[in-house]
Amino acid sequence: MNTKQIGGILMITGNAIGGGMLALPLATAQSGFINSTLFLIGCWAVMLAGGLLILEVNLWFPANSHLVSMARATLGRAGEIVTWLCYLLLLYSLLAAYIAGGSDFLQGLFQKANLHFSLKSMTILFVLALGFIVYKGIRSVDTFNRALMGGKLLIYILLIVLIFPFLSSKQLHQGQFHYLPSSLTIMITSFGFAAIIPSLRSYFHSDVQQLRRVIIFGSLIPLICYILWNAAIMGIIPLGGDLGLVHIAHAKQPTSELTNTLSTLLGKNLITGLAWGFTSICLATSFLGVGLSLADFLKDGFALNKTKKGESITTLLTFLPPLIIVLFFPGAFMTALNYAGIWCASLLALLPALMAWSGRYRQQNTFPYQVAGGKILLSLVILAATIIIVHAVIVDVF
Repeated sequence: MNTKQIGGILMITGNAIGGGMLALPLATAQSGFINSTLFLIGCWAVMLAGGLLILEVNLWFPANSHLVSMARATLGRAGEIVTWLCYLLLLYSLLAAYIAGGSDFLQGLFQKANLHFSLKSMTILFVLALGFIVYKGIRSVDTFNRALMGGKLLIYILLIVLIFPFLSSKQLHQGQFHYLPSSLTIMITSFGFAAIIPSLRSYFHSDVQQLRRVIIFGSLIPLICYILWNAAIMGIIPLGGDLGLVHIAHAKQPTSELTNTLSTLLGKNLITGLAWGFTSICLATSFLGVGLSLADFLKDGFALNKTKKGESITTLLTFLPPLIIVLFFPGAFMTALNYAGIWCASLLALLPALMAWSGRYRQQNTFPYQVAGGKILLSLVILAATIIIVHAVIVDVF
């Protein structure tokens, strides 16, 4: 496996392991570790299938084609409009969540150094610093992401090793199944890596074998990390009480509240420092991956040229709307991730399956690469995504 493949795997992994990882133990706490693990595996399988279907359909078109072009050719004008809406709502929701979480964390970090800045100023600083990396393009994001992901995986391993001796097995057996469906949107969002696949297709010059390997390994790493992370957090932090996971989930600043609670319960300065570092890198890597995906999508959708003017317009369109949302609604972290799940299941599971079905069986297209499973796989993905979307709309909207 060459360094470019490792970079691609880390981009997929970095795109997945972010705000969703921080929110997972908060969202799934009441359902318990065992129940949430089974559903995590199911959500991973659905989103992996969706990612491979996006690759299949994207390979039908010229390089640099994105989901809008794919939907227009396979699902017509209606499919194109739905894709536009779902993509913008998903990625703006994710960016808003990561900006809210990142600015909250950044403010807390400065406060620990006895430097006090307003949350709005921290929000703007977070966007400017990381938005500039996205502005420089995928090579810049890849280089920066490799450094961050190396540090993140090292810190993650150290955290797991240091926290696991303090786990309470009794707490891991708590939870009730009927709470599980309410956390489905967060679980699905935690595997929302596939938006970056069209960008990676161009980066790997349409090499199918490399791309499949990158997608499969890149998505499998987050699954393993999520399961271990849920065990670590649920085994340390109790479910109820002032320091409990339910209380943290409803706090205005849940990301900093989570790390502060770990610090209080464990009383270990090393673990506290590692938890803060891990939180910051999680938010940064996800912000970079989502920002890059949205920027490439907008270039394709608006046919923007790769000139300085075109790049500047793309950057403003990418980051200004979520920045405005967070400036006016600073406590948007958990809310944004909940709504993102609806758009994630629609865009990265349901629509790819419908596009593949249309291209294969309605338009009778034949191409060298096709995801295995035929109509059975497509039907299962469509059914699973529809159930998740309908349930999320009923629970989160109504």
